[in-house]
Amino acid sequence: QVQLVESGGGLVQPGGSLRLSCSASGSVFDIASMGWFRQAPGKQRQLVAAISSGGPTVYADSVKGRFTISRDNAKNTVFLQMNSLKPEDTAVYYCKVTKGALEDYWGQGTQVIVSS
Repeated sequence: QVQLVESGGGLVQPGGSLRLSCSASGSVFDIASMGWFRQAPGKQRQLVAAISSGGPTVYADSVKGRFTISRDNAKNTVFLQMNSLKPEDTAVYYCKVTKGALEDYWGQGTQVIVSS
């Protein structure tokens, strides 16, 4: 199985930056993609960014140009660099790993609060 450990959340002012990390351990072979989702109170969980094992990336329109997803395959770690943060970015951010064709794993979530 796969275990995920997230870090990097916190409280920042609008315009600030945060860097989230998610490290996978356990049965880490055959990981197809890694990504980040977020969920604000009263809202549905939505995709923020994802990266496949081969490198292609996808971003939500709301974060394009501000967020960058990257990975370190040797360490089975995915990062999310978040710049120019806005209050609407406030949410719990969840790391997600897809293993093979059917198995999804989720991190515990890390809180990001953007407020002055």
